[in-house]
Amino acid sequence: MIPEDNRFESDPADALPEDPGLPRGWVVEAPDGADAATVERLAELLRGHERAGRGWAGSGTDEVLVEVSERGLLMRENVVVRDPDGVVRAWGSVHDRAEGRMLLVHIVDRAVDDAVADRCSAVLFEWAEAQAQAVGAARGLEVQQIDTGAFADDERQHAWLAAAGFEKVRTWWQMSRSVEPAEAELVPDPARWERKGVVFRLVERQGGPDSDGMPDEADLRAVHEVLEGAFTDHFNSAEETFQEFIHRLREDPGHRWDHWWLAEVADEATGAVEPAGALVGSVSESATGPDGSYVAYLGVLESARGRGVASGLLRTIIADAASRGRDRVGLEVDADSPTGADGIYTAMGWGTTYVTESWHRDVPVT
Repeated sequence: MIPEDNRFESDPADALPEDPGLPRGWVVEAPDGADAATVERLAELLRGHERAGRGWAGSGTDEVLVEVSERGLLMRENVVVRDPDGVVRAWGSVHDRAEGRMLLVHIVDRAVDDAVADRCSAVLFEWAEAQAQAVGAARGLEVQQIDTGAFADDERQHAWLAAAGFEKVRTWWQMSRSVEPAEAELVPDPARWERKGVVFRLVERQGGPDSDGMPDEADLRAVHEVLEGAFTDHFNSAEETFQEFIHRLREDPGHRWDHWWLAEVADEATGAVEPAGALVGSVSESATGPDGSYVAYLGVLESARGRGVASGLLRTIIADAASRGRDRVGLEVDADSPTGADGIYTAMGWGTTYVTESWHRDVPVT
């Protein structure tokens, strides 16, 4: 459930030793997410981290605000390390994602001297460990997982993670597919179409399909239930409540309700229509060209596999993107998946643009 107050330690002094071992004049504090200069500086650090890890930067202040804004702090906590001039040189953010799973953002300025950068990194990890114990205790757990990521070519980050007791557990292909204007005709209507007994449709909206009203709650619950069922046996699956799921996805800067689709099939015996697949999409905004669409989640229940549900949902978001004048659709796929999930993506034109990794550490809760 979404707590009234988050489960983390809000004061870094309560999560770190009295002397964190930084050079004279360096301080550790919680950042002010309402301060525009602080948010811009964090975005600058994030962009530098991306450029060093994959060669180009794509994030901005919207991605930072997800972590540090007042709304985000219901399930998150942040810490920064400032140099004697008050410049933020390191940033850590933790996200109480689901029971037993805590996400960590760990970024250190590339311009900092190596020895000081090592100490900043260690401070972020020490703070994250204390936060893992706090959130794990609040949830009544014996062990709390810290889940963090790294670009595949970021050797500095890999060395820090390994030294802090993290283990690389998974590799992810970040894939993209170009979209042509003519592909707007790929399906009859992205809002609703049918193929071989499967209906693909947008989640319904209060006030009708042409309204800007909130989505129908029953449809949102159907999307959640399909994704929970589809990913039960997938790597690092953690049960997420409906409230946590909706709260988290609404924080995404690219969130749009008109990018959520359901696939439904009729039961041959009863004729009752049941959800069989779901796709949650979002917008990948660009400051230099057309926007893109992104497949945040695509899931198909095991009982419906082999009926073209996944390919139908993918064709739907491609056609939708083309109709909006977008030039690409991105997604992430588990490179180590035993199901060979990447096969459908490569067959439909997706290619890998860069590679990321998941690193985990289990923290005993005392």
